[in-house]
Amino acid sequence: MLPHRIARVSALRSAMLASRRLPIVQQRTFLPPSMNDRSVVEKKFPSTPNLTDEEDPGLNGGYVNPPRIKRQFRDPHGDWWDKQERRNYGEPMHEDSDILGMFSPHEYTWISAGKGAFQVGVFIATFVGVCWVVGRLYPDKPSWPTEYEGGLERELGGPGALRARAPGDPEPFQKEEAEE
Repeated sequence: MLPHRIARVSALRSAMLASRRLPIVQQRTFLPPSMNDRSVVEKKFPSTPNLTDEEDPGLNGGYVNPPRIKRQFRDPHGDWWDKQERRNYGEPMHEDSDILGMFSPHEYTWISAGKGAFQVGVFIATFVGVCWVVGRLYPDKPSWPTEYEGGLERELGGPGALRARAPGDPEPFQKEEAEE
């Protein structure tokens, strides 16, 4: 049993030594020349051009900046690659795309500001008018409280109960005049 284990370990050790022909860094970062050659990399990822202020007034390295149009105004039924953001794959993004995207605050264009102010004014005038009409036509409480004989003492619970207004009681909600 032990010789079999030793034979297996020696076979694994020789396989590991054969695979360690390159240094560890080269084993991890090995890429074929078709991907790692300098000419291929320069063709795929060209360096940024050095442009003058006349050639690049936006100072953004020659990036093509599309027009500033909010995505909410794009055709919602168009054949977009990203239907929610209404943009196509590979389409250049505006530098303010976070402000122009669909998740930015909605720009309300249904009515103009003047028409909206007029509608708010009509609402306030209608509300105040209805309040005035209700105040004029609503039956109010009597202007003077009614007096009862004996103050309805027996009807409201007998002696010791809070009694209604009886003749000779002081006027309600008025200060008594001091006697001179």
